[in-house]
Amino acid sequence: MIIVAGTLYVDPAERDAYLASCVEAVLAARSAPGCVDFAVSPDLVEPGRINVYERWESDEQLLAFRGSGPTEEQVAPILGAEVHKFLVSGVEAP
Repeated sequence: MIIVAGTLYVDPAERDAYLASCVEAVLAARSAPGCVDFAVSPDLVEPGRINVYERWESDEQLLAFRGSGPTEEQVAPILGAEVHKFLVSGVEAP
């Protein structure tokens, strides 16, 4: 199991437009082979912060979906980012 999680920072005035531009990518990811979950959402406290969460069955499936990466239109508004990939060796109920 692979988890990709972290935060993106955009101009607070542009956050809603940025999130709207992510809808197609979220829909595509959720229908991609190996995608268990994919979410891009506004932070409830920081106006320019966007939370990212992805869960994939394998690294190969994640990389197949990523392809050449995000478009320039999706990267340009990002002022900062802290996103990491986590390799999960086991999963159990809380």
